[in-house]
Amino acid sequence: MNIGLTGGIATGKSTVAKLLIKQGAILIDLDAIAREVVEPGQPALLAIAARFGQAVLQENGSLDRKKLGTIVFTNTAERKALEAITHPAIRAVMRDRMAYHAEKSSSKLVVVDVPLLYESGLESYFEQIMVVYVPRTEQLQRLIERDKLTTDEAQRRLDAQMDIEEKRLRADILIDNSGSLVSTEQQIERYWREKGLG
Repeated sequence: MNIGLTGGIATGKSTVAKLLIKQGAILIDLDAIAREVVEPGQPALLAIAARFGQAVLQENGSLDRKKLGTIVFTNTAERKALEAITHPAIRAVMRDRMAYHAEKSSSKLVVVDVPLLYESGLESYFEQIMVVYVPRTEQLQRLIERDKLTTDEAQRRLDAQMDIEEKRLRADILIDNSGSLVSTEQQIERYWREKGLG
C-alpha cells in the first residue's frame, strides 16, 4: 500500500514521517529528491541557471537556494517557471522509487512525503492522502521561528501554497499536529492498528 503524506510548510510533516518510519514504513522524501535533481551536473540545475541566471549559483556551482527563493516566492510566474523545470525530474525519480519499493520492499506501507501534493495534482499516484495539520496562525508562527523570517516573508510563503484548511478538508487521513508529540504519536499508532499494518 502507498500513501501520500502532505500538509503545509511548518506543519510538522517531518515529525510525522519519522513516526511512520518508526512503525515500519518506507519513506520516499520528495524534498530530498528535489535537492538531488538540482545537484551540480544535473540537467535541472543547468536549466535553472539558464532560466534564472548565474546569480542563483554559488561559487562552487551548487544552487543558491536563498537567492532563488527570493525570486520565486515574490513572483508567481517565476515560481511556475521553476516548477516547470524541477517537477518533471522529481516525478520521474518518485515513480521509479515507488515502483522499486512496490516490487522489492517487505514493508506493508510506502509513504511518499510530497509537500505540494495537491498543488501539483499528484493525488492519483496514491491510494490515500495523509494530511498533517496545524491551524494557519500556528503554522505562520512556527515558520517565522523556524526559518527566521519576517511576518510578511512567512505570509508570502504560506500564500504560495494551498491553504491548510483546504488540505484538511481533502484529507483521507488527518493527523492533527497542533498538540503534543505524544498526541501525534498516538494518532499514528491508531492509524497503523486500524490499517492492520502492525
